Amino acid sequence: MTATDFAIGSLVTARGRDWVVLPESVDDFLVAKPLGGSDAEITGLIPAVEEVTAATFPPPSPSDRGDDRSGRMLREALRIGFRSSGGPFRSLASLNVDPRPYQLVPLLLGLRQETVRMLIADDVGIGKTVEAGLVASELLAQGTVQRMSVLCPPSLAEQWRAELSEKFGLDAQLVLPSTVTRLERSLAVNESLFQRYPITIVSLDFIKSERHRHEFQRTAPELIIVDEAHTVAADDSGTGSAGRTQRYNLIRALADDRDRHLILTTATPHSGNDGAFRNLIGLLDNDLKAVDLTSESGRRLLARHMVQRRRGDIRDYLGAETQFPKDRQTSEAPYQLSGRHKEFFDDVLEYIRGQVQDRSGTKLQQRVRWWSALALLRAMASSPAAAAMTLRTRAATTEAQSAVEADVVGAAEVLDQFEDEGADAADLVPGAEHEASEASLLRSYADRADDLVASPADDAKLTLLTTQVKALVKDGFSPIVFCRFIQTAKYVHQHLAGALGKIEVEVVTGELPSEERAARIAALAERTVDAQRVLVATDCLSEGVNLQSDFQAVVHYDLAWNPTRHEQREGRVDRFGQPREIVRAQTIYGADNGIDGIVLDVLIRKHDKIRRDLGISVPVPAQSDEVLSALLEGAVMRGNGYEQLTFDFDLEDADVKGFDAEWESSAEKEKQSQTMFAQRTIRPDEVKEAMDAARRSLGEPGDVSGFVADALTELGALLTTTHNGFTADLSQVPVQVVEALTAADGRPITDFRGDLPAPRRSAVLQRTDPTVAALANYVLNSALDGTLVAKERPAKRAGILTTDAVSKLTTALLMRFRTHLVLPAKDRARTTLAEEARVVAFRGRPSDPEWLSDDEVEQLLSAKPTANTPVDVAENTLGAVVNAIPAIQSHLSARAEALAAQLEEDHVSVRVAARGERAGALSVRGLSVRAQLPPDVLGVYVYRPAGGAA
Repeated sequence: MTATDFAIGSLVTARGRDWVVLPESVDDFLVAKPLGGSDAEITGLIPAVEEVTAATFPPPSPSDRGDDRSGRMLREALRIGFRSSGGPFRSLASLNVDPRPYQLVPLLLGLRQETVRMLIADDVGIGKTVEAGLVASELLAQGTVQRMSVLCPPSLAEQWRAELSEKFGLDAQLVLPSTVTRLERSLAVNESLFQRYPITIVSLDFIKSERHRHEFQRTAPELIIVDEAHTVAADDSGTGSAGRTQRYNLIRALADDRDRHLILTTATPHSGNDGAFRNLIGLLDNDLKAVDLTSESGRRLLARHMVQRRRGDIRDYLGAETQFPKDRQTSEAPYQLSGRHKEFFDDVLEYIRGQVQDRSGTKLQQRVRWWSALALLRAMASSPAAAAMTLRTRAATTEAQSAVEADVVGAAEVLDQFEDEGADAADLVPGAEHEASEASLLRSYADRADDLVASPADDAKLTLLTTQVKALVKDGFSPIVFCRFIQTAKYVHQHLAGALGKIEVEVVTGELPSEERAARIAALAERTVDAQRVLVATDCLSEGVNLQSDFQAVVHYDLAWNPTRHEQREGRVDRFGQPREIVRAQTIYGADNGIDGIVLDVLIRKHDKIRRDLGISVPVPAQSDEVLSALLEGAVMRGNGYEQLTFDFDLEDADVKGFDAEWESSAEKEKQSQTMFAQRTIRPDEVKEAMDAARRSLGEPGDVSGFVADALTELGALLTTTHNGFTADLSQVPVQVVEALTAADGRPITDFRGDLPAPRRSAVLQRTDPTVAALANYVLNSALDGTLVAKERPAKRAGILTTDAVSKLTTALLMRFRTHLVLPAKDRARTTLAEEARVVAFRGRPSDPEWLSDDEVEQLLSAKPTANTPVDVAENTLGAVVNAIPAIQSHLSARAEALAAQLEEDHVSVRVAARGERAGALSVRGLSVRAQLPPDVLGVYVYRPAGGAA
């Protein structure tokens, strides 16, 4: 026989088991999934070289029967195990994540657009990656797109790959400077990476370069996701960085293809620069660049493309509580210089003051001296290790050709220009000016800094950190210590590793590639599953990285000079999925080091006050760099001692007043925008309707908890109830079940939680949890395997119940309906195979059945036994029903065809409702749903009236 002899969706027997033929099959090669198996077991069969024969699904055996609970268990195992539902939301069944109701809003918004153009601007920690992934998965599942690329900072690439793989089952290739050469070796002549690999995660800064940009534009996928999209929001003034302009030009060119789907994600869409914001939303619709957003029509236009919500907007959306930490406890801890550290700071500060006050030479030379002085100030405030490296490193500003260029280069090196560049290179020391006449002096300062590094016990800042970290650990917290420079992070790590005894301490900096950073953190968590841990990191981990599973506190060892960076640091632990109700954020600052006081008063405290007042963060205005630089320069110029650097500046200065006024204005605009641009085009009732449709097919959340508890109990586990779920003693459970429930670290999962958040090495009682899915697959596969002993088969395919809930013999059939879906796409139609689990029932004998309505079936399934059933009666009655199944097969096939017709109607109605009559009608041309016949009878369950009526 050949592959063409077997229809898609048909059953075949090969290699000693039964298989379902999948749509990917081609001439002479069958792609098949084991009956009752998982996607991981999909394989290829070649009828020409191995025996492949047609198979029929065997009926249940009357002697292989169980009780009411075993029948329910099989129903739930079947629904939980489905990964290909036939409903209009094609992707939901295949996900390994159970989306919160609010996360369906971007998906519904996307389905309303023929070409998806969307800005997801939800608050930090709400789950923008999941929301973007839901839209992408649906477009891929429907066949609307075949290829996609995620453009993101390189520090987030590994996390994106893990999220797409673990939550959405999408295998993505990383396209980074470290991987591109290897990937290109496998390409054919004139083949692009993005043609060979359908799903890619790409470093935006790598692909934006002139060398790679044009090739990417030529071969870019149909779907582009841009993460941290604020970094591409260039304005038209020409004053932004070259990197930001390159990013914008690339995304603008991609967006000019009106058929390309584009999803932008950022928690900070508006950085106070209205021109940049207009260009950002203009990527979605050109009219948004100029439309009046204060008008009703302007707001409606933006609402078609933008989703922006705060935590308060979604915490109890549709009655589904989404748990975020209830409180972020913040505190400040000052330290004062002492001993040799104070003497060193005094001497270098005197040198810095001389440099700044020196008005000799050109304007360029004066600006180079200023940036060199500011770099030294910042490095000394960080650590003696950072000061030593700065004193030995030549400043990039010395290569500048003009004063303007020196200011641009100096600001990029020294300041925290959060919105401009990624954080990957932000932890390098900036360097200082090295004129020949002062080289010897700078070397002597560097040597003194080295001596201080060798005696950390004299470092008041480090001593204070040690005290703070020990207190956090004592209170049950695992903290992340954020440093500005690589040298500081290593210095802190070395000290804490020796000072904290048995507490494990790890360090992660921008020196490591993103995949190595992720590996280090994962290894630390695995080594300390039942213990606390400390992570020392630079800002390479401050943006977009999920650390809430393993850490609950942040310590700012170095102040960031942009408060948005502080917010991003704290957002690593203060986000959805954090198991703790309380997280902490502690700020260490120098009460007398010369610069921390200015940064705290002008930036950090102001930002924190706005966040508390509004409930959201508002980015600092663009001129913050100039204001901060001017204040520091004035303080250095006027001060006669380092103490005055903290206090000898006027916060009522006109520049500061104007700066504060603009920030307040931005905050007020942001408050208004939260009201103006709140997502109202998708109504809660539409989301609820989508949820209800999915649950009808895939089961209610409560079904999962009951299924897992029943299955584990039947398999011999001893369950102990906890306040948020239960634990399971698996010592008496069959070994193959324990293996199915074993985590990657080799230890079985025994902790089951009712909902997220959940700690590491626990399962969540949701159908998408890997442990729950593994248990469902075992229950289903064992029910189909009659060779296993009874203890290893908790579910049975047959059963009989004597109950007073029926007055006439009633039979319920657990059906698996397989359907072929042909979904239209722009280039070609795509055929997929879907499955639906349904229960149909009839009263009376199979020769003259009275079929029950859906409501009557639901009532039947809740019936409870009220009397025992004699063994001979049970076997004879079940045998008669099973033998009569062929007599009702025509009705079951008609049911399958009716279900297919209903699914087709659902697909059509969703597309038409989403896109309007005309566009919707075009989008459904060629759409069809066809039943695979005959349907499978998985289970037969007879309800016998307690009174003995026939």
